[in-house]
Amino acid sequence: MLVIVSITSFLFLPLLPAAGQEPGNRDIQDTNLHQKTAAILTCYETIDDGLYQSIIRRSEEAIARGADYIILDVQTYGGLVKSADDISKYLILELADKVHTVAYVSTEAISAGSMISVSCQDIIMRKNTTIGCSAPIVMGDTEMGEAEREKTESFVRATFSRAAQANGYPEALLKAMVSQDLEVWQVKNLKTNEMEYFETEYLPDDPEAYALSDKKLVVKEGELLTLTDQKAKEYGIARAVVNNIDEALSFLAERDGVEFSDNVLRLETMWSEEMVRFLSSPIVVSILVLGILLGIYVEFNTPGLGLPSLLAIVCLVILVSTRYLAGMANWIEIALLGLGFVLMMVEIFVIPGFGVAGFAGIVCIVGGLLAMWIKNAPDEIPWPKGEMAWGIFTDGLFGMAIGFLLFVVVAAVLAKYMDRMPLLKRFVLKAAVTGRQNTISRTYEPQAESSSLEVGQMGKVVSPLRPAGKARFEDSIVDVVADGAFIEKDATVRILELHGNHVVVMEEKENT
Repeated sequence: MLVIVSITSFLFLPLLPAAGQEPGNRDIQDTNLHQKTAAILTCYETIDDGLYQSIIRRSEEAIARGADYIILDVQTYGGLVKSADDISKYLILELADKVHTVAYVSTEAISAGSMISVSCQDIIMRKNTTIGCSAPIVMGDTEMGEAEREKTESFVRATFSRAAQANGYPEALLKAMVSQDLEVWQVKNLKTNEMEYFETEYLPDDPEAYALSDKKLVVKEGELLTLTDQKAKEYGIARAVVNNIDEALSFLAERDGVEFSDNVLRLETMWSEEMVRFLSSPIVVSILVLGILLGIYVEFNTPGLGLPSLLAIVCLVILVSTRYLAGMANWIEIALLGLGFVLMMVEIFVIPGFGVAGFAGIVCIVGGLLAMWIKNAPDEIPWPKGEMAWGIFTDGLFGMAIGFLLFVVVAAVLAKYMDRMPLLKRFVLKAAVTGRQNTISRTYEPQAESSSLEVGQMGKVVSPLRPAGKARFEDSIVDVVADGAFIEKDATVRILELHGNHVVVMEEKENT
């Protein structure tokens, strides 16, 4: 019995309070219970869908590694409003229940960057930094109409109001970052001795509750509010102004009564995420669309399959994969795009002429590409919902249209000069031009002797011309290109043109 008591005392002795110590007090050995882990997530450059997905991934990783505070290191002049709103909702509606969120403005938080910053529970600004100026704009020379601007601004103002109410920032000041037709006054609350901020139409009228005679106009009508670090702290938007991130952590530790561990996590964006963000830009989209169309064009005008088709496939894979990784494309849209290409291959290589399969293939390809610029669930119709979604969709459509226009220009140049370009002439039909004009000499089969071809010469199609293929002229089989519609096997053709390295033929219909 004594042995059992001794063992029990030994096991539970560390849990009992020491002599003279209250059970509720903690000694110096218990300070580890207060220790917190901070994770710093970079939020740099353009705000876009790639950054939104990256913040979600890194936040989940930080929580899994035991982070109690997530600090966004903000350095941005703005970006897509839709992406900033998605990040804002994620910070307020999901992340705030799991960790404490802080925006550390290390250079500037302008436009969409300020929307993300005010969505954090605290804002700490480095000395000589700025925040604000969040009026929505349209890229390019197009001006917003009055109704369109108000519609867009009302959405952004609501986003800032949501953040102000969630995190205790002055709502009137945050709204003045968005709309320039607001006047904001600073008025002292006589009961709390704190400064409060009101739009002109909502100014209080109780002189016993507010020092109305001393009210101060801090935002004039016609101005967009942009604050320096000192003004942001004075107006209650920034909690503190510091020299570096270490001082920011010290401020939080002192204010919250915690101690941060030395293991501060710093989670950067991955190279793959940065690549996806780059490849999703409108300029790169235009280049990818140009590569797809150009590869198809060159492939159709040269015999066999080679580098042009590989170029088209690579550009298509890059375009689709970046939309998928950015969260815009779902599996149904990818399947629709794949079905379109299958139908086009069936139309070209199996079914003669051009009919239902070819038309359906074009519809599937165009529909799949356009749907990838609309964020929707697989069971939802891909249709833009709201002004911001329409903006993303039109930006994508603009990039694709620019790529198509570039293709038209480049294709016109290639049609005339491709056979003279050292790098590209290897893809076209090889030939030796004889001394007689419009006459070309070719040998394509080892057993066939070289023969002269002339404009107007008749021959038989050996393989379907779609539009490139082979035709027999006397004892030689020649690579040719059909002018106009595809031509089926065994059809009679006539040489229409002989220029450069091209033999252009047209079908010769039999008279009845």
